Amino acid sequence: MPERARERAFDLALWLLLCVPVLLKSDPEDGGSWPRVAVGAAVLAVCVALGRRWPTVPLALVVAASLATSPELFTPSYTLALVAFGCLAGRRAEAVRPALWLFGAVPLAGLALVRLTGRPLGVWFALLLSLALAVVAPWLIGRYARQYDRLVRSGWELADRMEHEQAAVADRERLRERSRIAGDMHDSLGHDLALIAIRAGALEVDPALGPDQQRAAGELRRAAADATGRLRDIIGVLREGDEEAADAPVAPADETVAELVARARASGMPVELRESPRRDGAAPLPEMTARAVHRVVREGLTNAAKHAPGAPVEVHLDHPEHPGRPAGTVRVRVVSGPAGAGRSGLASGGTGLVGLDERVRLAGGTLGQRVTPGGGFELSAALPPHPPAARPAAPRSARELDRARREVRRGLARAIWIPLALLAALGLLMAGVALYTQHQSYLEPEDYTRIRLGQTRAEVGERLPDRPLDGRPARAPAEPPGMDECLYYRATMFAAIPVYRLCFRAGHLADRAEVP
Repeated sequence: MPERARERAFDLALWLLLCVPVLLKSDPEDGGSWPRVAVGAAVLAVCVALGRRWPTVPLALVVAASLATSPELFTPSYTLALVAFGCLAGRRAEAVRPALWLFGAVPLAGLALVRLTGRPLGVWFALLLSLALAVVAPWLIGRYARQYDRLVRSGWELADRMEHEQAAVADRERLRERSRIAGDMHDSLGHDLALIAIRAGALEVDPALGPDQQRAAGELRRAAADATGRLRDIIGVLREGDEEAADAPVAPADETVAELVARARASGMPVELRESPRRDGAAPLPEMTARAVHRVVREGLTNAAKHAPGAPVEVHLDHPEHPGRPAGTVRVRVVSGPAGAGRSGLASGGTGLVGLDERVRLAGGTLGQRVTPGGGFELSAALPPHPPAARPAAPRSARELDRARREVRRGLARAIWIPLALLAALGLLMAGVALYTQHQSYLEPEDYTRIRLGQTRAEVGERLPDRPLDGRPARAPAEPPGMDECLYYRATMFAAIPVYRLCFRAGHLADRAEVP
C-alpha cells in the first residue's frame, strides 16, 4: 500500500476511534443531544485533518472543547482525544515551543474560567492534574518516540556513510600505493635515463667515432634528457594528492630557507632574505615547524612569481631567540612589491593558501595575509618552536552517532524529569493554596472568646476571618433547631477538627460552640 494511502487509512481509523466516546456520552438517551454529537464529531474530523501539518493545533482544539464541557478538563467524551493528540503532537511536531506555550496558557485560561463561574479553587487543581496526566505525559511519550526514531534513523544513515567512508579510505590507500610506485618508477627509470644520457654524451665527444655517429649520440643524449623531463612531469601528475610525494621532485627534502631563496634568486627573481641571528648552541627547529616555515616562504615566492613577476621580494625570518620577539614564537613574512615587468621561472608551490593554512594550523601556528599600503602583498605566519602533539580526530560518523545518542539521552531525561518536576510543582502549589485557604477560614481563639451571644451579624463579622468552611464538616453534631444559618471556622491552623460553630437567628448570634 502506498504511503499516502496508509496515512489516510490511519487518520480515518483514528477519527472513528475518537468519535466512540463522543457518541456514547453525548447520546440523547444518556443526557446528551444529537447536535452536541455532530459538533464533537466535526471538531475531531478537523483535528485529524490538521494533525499532520500543524500537530499542535488539534491538541489546542480538543483542550478548548474539553474546557467548554468541563472546567476540570477531564471529560469522558474528549479524554481519549486529549491523550491521542497529545502523543501525536509530541511525535510529529519539530518545534517544542508551541506546545510549551499551550501548556502555560491552559492553566491561566482555567483559572480565569473558575473565577468567572464562581467555582471553588479545587476545580482548578483538578484541571492541572488532568493537564499533567492526559496531555503533558502523552506529549512527553511522543517526544521520546520521536527521539528514538531519530536515533535509529541516524544509525542506519551513519552505517551507510561508514561504508562509503571505508570505500573512500580503500581508494585513498590504492592511490597512495600508486603514488609510491610512481616514485619508485621515477627514481629507477630516471637513474637509468641519466646513465644513458651520460654514456651518450661520452660517445658524442669520442674521437674514435665519425661525425654521423657523434651526431646520433648527441641526439640520443638530448632524447634521454627530454624523456627524463617528461617522466618527471608525468610522475608529478600521478603523485598529485600526496603532498609530501608531490613536493619531492620540486625541492630537496632537507632544503633550508636560505637555499630556497638562493634557488629563487638563481631563477631570476629579485629576492632578499633577512634572517635574525640565532644564539650559539640553539637547538634546531623541529621538523614540522621547519617544514611549515619552508612551505610559507615557498608559497610566498610562488605567489610573487605568479601575480607580481619582476617585483622585488623580501623574506623576513625571526627566530624565537631574537630579542624583541615573544618567547617561543617563530615569525616568517614574505613581502612582495607591486606587479612589474618580467617573469620568474620559479616552480609552483603546490596546493595553495588553503593547504598552507592547514599545514600551519597542524604545526600550532596561525597564517595571515594582507595587501601592503604600496600595493604589494604580505604573507605571514607565527609558529611555536615546539608544535603540539597530534591528536587523531574522531571520525565524523562516530561524532554524529555520539551526538545522536546524547540527544536521545537528553530526551529520556526530559521524559522522566519534566513530569516529576511538574508533579512536584503541582504538589507545592496545591500545598501553598491549601495553606492559604486554611488561613482564610482560621478563627483565632482570642477572637472566638470575645464573641458574645446576642451580638448582631455585623458585630460578629468584625472578628471573623474572610471565608467560612464549605458547609458542615463530616461527622459533626447536628445543628441546633430553629437557626437561620450556621457558619463553621477552623479552630486550629493545620488540623481539620475541632471547629468553631456560630449559629444566627433573626440577625443575631444565637449559639456558639466548639464541636469535634
